[in-house]
Amino acid sequence: MPSYTAPTKDMQFILHDVLKATEQNIPGYDELDPDFTSAILEEAGKISSEVLQPLNTVGDTEGCVLENGVVRTPTGFKAAFEQMKEGGWTALDCDPEYGGQGMPYLMGTAVGEMFVSANMAFNMYQGLTHGAYSAIHAHGSDEQKQKYLPKMVTCEWTGTMNLTEPHAGTDLGMMRTKAEPQDDGTFKITGQKIFISAGDHDMAENIIHLVLAKIPGGPEGIKGVSLFIVPKFLVNDDGSLGARNGVSVGKIEEKMGIHGNSTCVMNYDEATGYLIGTEHKGMRAMFTMMNEARLGVGLQGYAQAVVAYENALAYANDRLQGRDVTGVKNPDGPADPLIVHPDIRRNLMDQKSFVEGARAFTFWGAHLIDRHVRSHDDDAEGLISLLTPVIKGFLTDKGFENAINAQQVYGGHGYIEEWGMSQFARDARIAMIYEGANGVQALDLVGRKLAQDGGKHVMAFFDMVKSFIKENAGNEDYDKAFLDPLKAASKDLQAAGMYFMQNGMKNPNNALAGSYDFMHMFGHVCLGLMWARMGKAAMDALEAGASDTEFYEAKIATGRYYMARQLPATAMHLSRIETGADTVMALDAANF
Repeated sequence: MPSYTAPTKDMQFILHDVLKATEQNIPGYDELDPDFTSAILEEAGKISSEVLQPLNTVGDTEGCVLENGVVRTPTGFKAAFEQMKEGGWTALDCDPEYGGQGMPYLMGTAVGEMFVSANMAFNMYQGLTHGAYSAIHAHGSDEQKQKYLPKMVTCEWTGTMNLTEPHAGTDLGMMRTKAEPQDDGTFKITGQKIFISAGDHDMAENIIHLVLAKIPGGPEGIKGVSLFIVPKFLVNDDGSLGARNGVSVGKIEEKMGIHGNSTCVMNYDEATGYLIGTEHKGMRAMFTMMNEARLGVGLQGYAQAVVAYENALAYANDRLQGRDVTGVKNPDGPADPLIVHPDIRRNLMDQKSFVEGARAFTFWGAHLIDRHVRSHDDDAEGLISLLTPVIKGFLTDKGFENAINAQQVYGGHGYIEEWGMSQFARDARIAMIYEGANGVQALDLVGRKLAQDGGKHVMAFFDMVKSFIKENAGNEDYDKAFLDPLKAASKDLQAAGMYFMQNGMKNPNNALAGSYDFMHMFGHVCLGLMWARMGKAAMDALEAGASDTEFYEAKIATGRYYMARQLPATAMHLSRIETGADTVMALDAANF
């Protein structure tokens, strides 16, 4: 059976050595001293390992069941959800005006990683609720906020997002779900939505669906889409629950993974809906939810790699196979442990350097969101908007890849269900697809985000990298191990951007054919920047006489590995990009 131990020490390192949380001029960050954050992380880690992780296999094997129109969650889920609610974990970074604890999004992200690593399918119930809460909080009327948010903050009521239809996934402008206006200001919602995570379950007394639909007579395509609150049970003026709304579950989808989450087909039959914001401006409101969700999905990608790595490492230390070619390391046993072999070390170092870099990258992204929301920093908003498709696309691609790498350490045992490694790979796989498949993320990055505000934000990113290198140069060992590779990778990224500028206008396919490589190149540069920051923080700690020398030395060694073995991939991606679209588009469709 797999296990999970929360990496609280590494999280503390990022919060305090790297991000220097208490030194940031962001409201609420002054409270994030090491003792405070340690208490929260340790308690969340305990719940993750003792309550959520043991239910992960249960959810995978039992799945959810639809009985007489009601979805039943796996054994133990309901009791665990009550424990999460009672502990206030669902309200950690929500607005105190509606019952939240008001902590920075950064802390919600750190705790969220643990919950996802321990039980991704379970955490999705509250994760989707948080996204729906954010959309209503940002775009709902005062009346809507007062009516729905307090119960959503506590997860007495949960939330969903309803976008996809059988014939309309990425191209939401093709949706057919209708919203007919009524004399009382409400709308009658009719249509079918598919792939709705946490669409129905038995852990909350009401479910608040956010549904995209078209009001007849509106503009064609995506410009005619509006967003509606459609509760499972109507809510009376006094906050009590009224009649069942015209929404039902058609079926539970049978999926490759995340079996513990009820992914539903939802049928709307003249269900009563309430418009959020302005008619035909639904995508603006929904993107509040989707952008948060995309950072959360990037977190899911690397969080599955975290738990997979932990178990692969334990197995590599325990499993005896073969002898070290440089000399016996376990003379009292029949063989040496797997971890003595260089290729196993390479595999584990690939995993370790990725998950620690990805954690720093995601925490930094959460910090940028806090800078924007709490300090009204427009530059931070522009930067996180640029980086969101990179966080989502790169971290989920690599997260799945490293879950597979962890499975590989086990050999044949990794393919046998009793060891539990396949669940991490199966659960991680969805993160590459939902909230916008990764190819769409790459198109968004190259087609929209690079040129946003005249290219201001990508230029600011390059300036930030350049400034970091200039400000921290001077130590020959550090420069060679960290700064020189970062400089080379950043130049590759700039060269790719220049290629798009010079060739994309006359033939847009030249840019689009290279978009996926560009997303991965950008991801590597971001992790390179994170490792340069972490390497510097670790060296500074050692120079200051830190007692835990082993931790900081391991951090430096892991960073050196990433810079030497992973970051050079930017040159490969640049070479691919510069071949243009001719080879990609050479075949006629009939010749594939």
